[in-house]
Amino acid sequence: MSTDTAASSVAAITEYHQRSKHHLQRYAPGPGGLDWANQPDPFRVFEAAPKVRLPLTADALTVSYAAVSRGRYRTPAALDLDAIAALFELSLGISAWKSFGASRWALRCNPSSGNLHPTEGYLVCPDLPDLKAGVYHYVSRDHQFERRALAGPRFARAFPAGGVIVGLTSIHWREAWKYGMRAYRYGQHDCGHAIAAVAYAAACLGWQTRMLGEWGDADIAALLGQDREADFLGAEREETEILLWVGGDNAAPPPDALLAAMREAQWLGRANRLSPEHVEWRDIDRVLAAAVKPRTEAQPLRPHPELPPLAEPLLDLPAATLIRQRRSATDFDGVTSISAVAFYTMLDALLPRPRFAPWNVWAETPWVHPALCVHRVVGLAPGLYVLVRNARALDPLRQGLRREWLWQRVPDCPAHIPLYLLIPYDLREAARLISCHQAIAADSCFALGFLTEFDAPLGEATWQYRRLFWETGVLGQALYLEAEAAGVRATGMGCFFDDEMHALLGLESTAFQSLYHFTVGGAVEDPRLTTLPPYAHLARRGES
Repeated sequence: MSTDTAASSVAAITEYHQRSKHHLQRYAPGPGGLDWANQPDPFRVFEAAPKVRLPLTADALTVSYAAVSRGRYRTPAALDLDAIAALFELSLGISAWKSFGASRWALRCNPSSGNLHPTEGYLVCPDLPDLKAGVYHYVSRDHQFERRALAGPRFARAFPAGGVIVGLTSIHWREAWKYGMRAYRYGQHDCGHAIAAVAYAAACLGWQTRMLGEWGDADIAALLGQDREADFLGAEREETEILLWVGGDNAAPPPDALLAAMREAQWLGRANRLSPEHVEWRDIDRVLAAAVKPRTEAQPLRPHPELPPLAEPLLDLPAATLIRQRRSATDFDGVTSISAVAFYTMLDALLPRPRFAPWNVWAETPWVHPALCVHRVVGLAPGLYVLVRNARALDPLRQGLRREWLWQRVPDCPAHIPLYLLIPYDLREAARLISCHQAIAADSCFALGFLTEFDAPLGEATWQYRRLFWETGVLGQALYLEAEAAGVRATGMGCFFDDEMHALLGLESTAFQSLYHFTVGGAVEDPRLTTLPPYAHLARRGES
């Protein structure tokens, strides 16, 4: 990419980021109202693609969440249809159905802004027991694969044994229908959550997960079929995001070998149309073009400090149970508190341990440093804190934030957790204001903004913009599950006043930006809602 082109792409991303901010006086451009007749179908299907029904096998996995999240992996499961089915059931599958009156909607293991689910999942595999080599699209509603491509004999030779590829794409219209311009941000959050969800699900099977970061967007589109215009005529396009290698530690197939083998594949099916009409968001189109990733060199694993083992969680539930009980709280009681030990354990789970889920999938340099408003943590003063996840960022943070902050290490916090107190102060009302006046941020045990290094990674490559959001999503998924394991609940919050958060911190430049907000507390359940099991509607013989 030429210097002029790179500068133009950085300018386009910066412009989008500034224009998509919410402000106290006005919100980012949105639809102005919800056109319910145009609400996107939450399930993409490929009509006329052969279906492969998947068994419901996750309940047979007895591994605990503590074992999965603390790196005590089981003997790796065989790569067969039962195991692949469990991988998708616990990562992208339905976790429950909710109903209120005549309305009924699905919840999934991977969270999504507004439960709109722009993320689509694909499997690329060699010949496996009960599954032919090729490319498959996953339909969570039916827990089944759609065979998008049948691979020829060259594919089997190009694909090494011992692993499969999971591909993720985004349909940004699903979010834009409700959120307008800011939808691109939310789709990237969701992709990060899905990346982590795959890593946790793979760990339940004793498998490792890693990002195939060298693949370019055009490569991924060719592999998964997103570049096949005839298959998407009249339907919403999918934007490529990432490929994940799931299985053992062996090498994944290189792009050229696999793409050459795919040239003889037979493609099947056409995408359904999700909405009868669409609203064009040209700002999203521009940021999509500016953040395109080319093929890059494979990067070696980056070294990370060796950390002590993560403390055991309060609740030692089966991993499948905890993953499927994860919910986004809609209300907190304003009373529940957590212990300092539970709080420190949640923060510790956000530090990179490259061999354990979800950080085995994220070997990148940590760019994200949570800024926390602590309200109700027993033994810890209410106030503003920062978790510095990369020691290299400490000096830039101290120079970039308010000069009068204390930057005191927290005395009782484990020494390896780089938590700093900025000011002891009751910030409940500030948290509420910053979070679009949502009481859930003040009624929590703590609320946080994922403060992200911004100018530096964009200076490296414009496609890093996407990965910054992905990193916040990976962090969010870890926080979701650790909150459940601590007996409380979390909520990801896309609605916040960006620059009000920056003003609280004293941040005046764009060296750091807050990209995603979260809050953790004692959830208040809505008694009007009925919860139904995820796949009772399938009623398949011999499956539970």
